[in-house]
Amino acid sequence: MKKVTLLIASAMIAALATSCSEQNTAEFRWQIDNFDDIKILRYQVHGFEQLSLEQKELIYYLNQAAISGRDIMFDQNFKYNLAIRRTLEAIYQNYTGDKECAEWKAFEKYLKKVWFANGIHHHYSNDKFKPEFSQEYFENVLVAQCAATIPNEGFESQAAMMEIIVPAIFDPELYPSKLVQADGVDVLKASSMNYYEGVSQAEAERFYAKMAKKNDPRPISYGLNSKLVKEGGKIYEKTYKLGGMYSAAIEQIIYWLEKAAGVAQEPQKSTLLTLVEYYKTGDLRLFDKFNIAWTKDTESYIDYVNGFTEDYGDPLGRKGAWESIVNFKNDEATLRTKIISDNAQWFEDNAPINPAFRKAEVKGVSAKVITAATLAGDAYPATPIGINLPNADWIRKEHGSKSVTIDNITEAYAESAHGNGFDEEFILRKEDRQRIEEYGRLGDNLHTDIHECLGHGSGQLAPGTKGGELKQYSSTLEEARADLFGLYYLGDPKLVELGLVPSFDVAKAQYAEYIMNGMMTQFTRIELGKNVEESHMRNRKLIAEWCYEHGKAENVIEWVVENGKRYVVVNDFERLRTLFGEMLYEVQRIKSEGDFEAGRDLVERYAVKIDPELHKEVLERYATLNIQPYAGFINPIYTLVEEDGKVVDVKIEYPDNYIEQMLYYSNNYSFLPTLN
Repeated sequence: MKKVTLLIASAMIAALATSCSEQNTAEFRWQIDNFDDIKILRYQVHGFEQLSLEQKELIYYLNQAAISGRDIMFDQNFKYNLAIRRTLEAIYQNYTGDKECAEWKAFEKYLKKVWFANGIHHHYSNDKFKPEFSQEYFENVLVAQCAATIPNEGFESQAAMMEIIVPAIFDPELYPSKLVQADGVDVLKASSMNYYEGVSQAEAERFYAKMAKKNDPRPISYGLNSKLVKEGGKIYEKTYKLGGMYSAAIEQIIYWLEKAAGVAQEPQKSTLLTLVEYYKTGDLRLFDKFNIAWTKDTESYIDYVNGFTEDYGDPLGRKGAWESIVNFKNDEATLRTKIISDNAQWFEDNAPINPAFRKAEVKGVSAKVITAATLAGDAYPATPIGINLPNADWIRKEHGSKSVTIDNITEAYAESAHGNGFDEEFILRKEDRQRIEEYGRLGDNLHTDIHECLGHGSGQLAPGTKGGELKQYSSTLEEARADLFGLYYLGDPKLVELGLVPSFDVAKAQYAEYIMNGMMTQFTRIELGKNVEESHMRNRKLIAEWCYEHGKAENVIEWVVENGKRYVVVNDFERLRTLFGEMLYEVQRIKSEGDFEAGRDLVERYAVKIDPELHKEVLERYATLNIQPYAGFINPIYTLVEEDGKVVDVKIEYPDNYIEQMLYYSNNYSFLPTLN
């Protein structure tokens, strides 16, 4: 038995180290652009050419449905994003003046950033971008020449629109942050996202508390697909549906989903039509029905995410951002996730949490490794590397969940980072660098697998806990819970027994990298003097700092200064693993009991504030490497090939121009009014 499992591990490591693609990865140009703190990559859709015509056609229609929702994400992020984006695009496409001057170059960079972030606020830090061109240049040169081409639908006039969007762009005090989760403030009034309007945090919480049914075992995700508005003293929801808010884009999404259903097989066909009915009605019970059917469908080779899904952009953790990912299964790499999901009950039974908070019976856990074919909405251009859905706790408990790791996205990240000098600059010990070189991608993928497949799906709420008690801290604590689950089990001997890893060295590689990132290198993504706001970054800092403090007496994690530079070093990997387990015990308790005070104290103590001297040093050292801390992607292009009115093939191409793709989408897939 041991010999067989070791062979499985060796095969998996080999599969991760090599790539079977239509285009040799050595010849594929991964990075195609960079600006500010961002690099733009391409990803390869390995195996597309080998799909059947029906499968290719299904991907094409799902791709069209995905791209059709792009405007929704811009509007959800900020009320005036579409007006600003379309103004900038009109100028970019019609201005005939000097395009070599510094201000034009700064204007172009600003537009690229707006495209990347789906709006005027940074996609990760949530801070508003600072234009490097002057307001005078914008108004008197750019707008003046291009005024006739700038749309202003929804506004009384172009002048009225400019009175709103010019200060929104240039006034640093106006709409400074898309998402604020700070303690002691009204997080809705402090945030610039467009999920609420005229409503205070207290009013929103009361509104949804009244909607929730007492002791409902299957609660609706109230507010997931709506904007909450207060007008004339009345608070009401504007539902995202056909005939409601975002109707024009939703109409297009429905059209392409129905086309997809026309070539899909059962049960996927019926599941797609349920999603269509949800879009038509906005009925969240239909969304639950769709999610249950989608979760149970583990056999369809082509799969997708499409809808108002993740709630990280809402400081109250209630509103769903629109996103879509079209994908198909990576059969070879899915071997490892199948092993994980097949043993889900063992992992749950042995989790270092209170037995009362373990699931007695783990249901419907499915996991696979996928090849992304299209990214859209909240997953584009920046995208996650793993997904676990649905989010509703009761569906996860009764029906299970579906988890994926996106292999061709992790491949693109890894390939584009080769030889950039990052490890040599920030990782002190040669043995750590060697382990990361050998096992880093395997460790990253397995951590993601366990995080998504088991971590998010693990545990259960205590009787009487509804699930919304943690408020603005819920996203951070949920990500911490899933990360801790993955970190703890990555070092478990069970993974060697199952053939998923050859030794504890895989965990050592991941632990060294994770602690360094959480305590140090992720700060390259944050402006000096700012706090950590983004939930995933807070989660990593929370875990690393908590483990550092609780292992300090034993020197588990140590700060080392060498040649005037600070490094964070893990001295005791086994003890660090037990600390992950101890912290998981407490974080699961907080979620299960809905302990807001304990959750707030944990996040505010460890996850928010950055040592300014360390922050400055990290930024300075990172700047010498001339690499960008953020990466995002452009999508492949799919084209139907027809003969005599029949589809005979679907062609895939890999574009290499970021600006062209963004303008193509804006010119051909902009269905919403400028002001919604």
